[in-house]
Amino acid sequence: MPPGVAGSFALRLSVFFAALFLIYGVHLPYLPVWLDWRGITPSEIGVISAAPFFVRLVVTPAIALYADQWNAHRGFIIALAWSATAAGGMLAIAPGFWPVLIAAVVFALAITSIMPLTETIAVGGVRAGGLDYGRMRLWGSLAFVAATFLGGAVIERAGAGAGVWMMVAAAVLTVVAAHALPLPLPVSGAGAPQQRSTRWPDMTVARRLMRSPVFLAFLVAVGAIQGAHATFYTFGALHWQGQGISPAMVGALWTIGVVAEIALFAYSGWVMQRIWATTLLILGAVSAVVRWSIMAWDPPLLLLFPLQVLHGATYGATHLGAIHFISRAIPENATGTAQAIYATVAAGIAMGLATLIAGALFARSGAMAYVAMAALAVLGLLASVYVRRSWSGFRLWD
Repeated sequence: MPPGVAGSFALRLSVFFAALFLIYGVHLPYLPVWLDWRGITPSEIGVISAAPFFVRLVVTPAIALYADQWNAHRGFIIALAWSATAAGGMLAIAPGFWPVLIAAVVFALAITSIMPLTETIAVGGVRAGGLDYGRMRLWGSLAFVAATFLGGAVIERAGAGAGVWMMVAAAVLTVVAAHALPLPLPVSGAGAPQQRSTRWPDMTVARRLMRSPVFLAFLVAVGAIQGAHATFYTFGALHWQGQGISPAMVGALWTIGVVAEIALFAYSGWVMQRIWATTLLILGAVSAVVRWSIMAWDPPLLLLFPLQVLHGATYGATHLGAIHFISRAIPENATGTAQAIYATVAAGIAMGLATLIAGALFARSGAMAYVAMAALAVLGLLASVYVRRSWSGFRLWD
């Protein structure tokens, strides 16, 4: 691949990751704060937070199947970015619980369904042009840091009501970046673009993936480790504010976690040359057990800083290990479907169930809800060890 083509591809994808993660950097920590400001109860916040995860079970894999079949990842991303912008505007003016729930679900569904499609394009660049996935994804993490840190400062000055408008502004930027996305790079042949198919998606690939014991164990591992973040993602900021920690400091604590993630992604090429994908999964699981076990006891502010550094392992190492496992273990024609199934399980079934559990436990026992998250991480550790022992290191099939 000519250096100019590879450089343009990486630049435009990096810009899109940055725009998309501006949304995540506001939505993840501050949507519950905005919901609380709107008078939504903790149990209702749990429902609103959990509902999108279950809707994804059908929608996200279906989108990925069509995108794979029609080679239309970029087109779907553009449509989803516009949908997120519209849903964000609806959320800002929604008058009550049910309108808020509907708008929040559509918004969350749009921004999360974009991610596996984007990573499919990125993995294509890794395979076809030798690009560094971690360096492209790094700009997303940097944008998340900026959005989280500045979002906390804005909320401290303007109030929690500003959160939803920051989400809308970030969605508009994502629309612009989506229109500038490159077309997927050809991976084989003489470099000619792939022809779109107008056939209905073939479920054979999805069924074959779901019949693989190694892939199923991989899903359990990443689902459990990522799902163990549910209490923190849904109630972490609210709980810290309840302890008297200012919104600006909450933003700083979130920033520390993502900075640790950035450090890992910045050296992802070096890391993956020396550490197996399954080793990263195990590292993420062990770190999650430690992190959530300590968080259950309301540690003092000074201890929160090193605990947030562990986010680089509990999320960063787990996600990087998952992406590289898919890149190495999954055949090329099944990559998009595998990415979508991974996103659906890790950010769908597991996170949805864990969020419902977290909501019920947090309402009754506060920070002790983190004990359940630590137990979930133990399950992820056992599944990760199984994958390590069972996977040959090559494609699951040819």
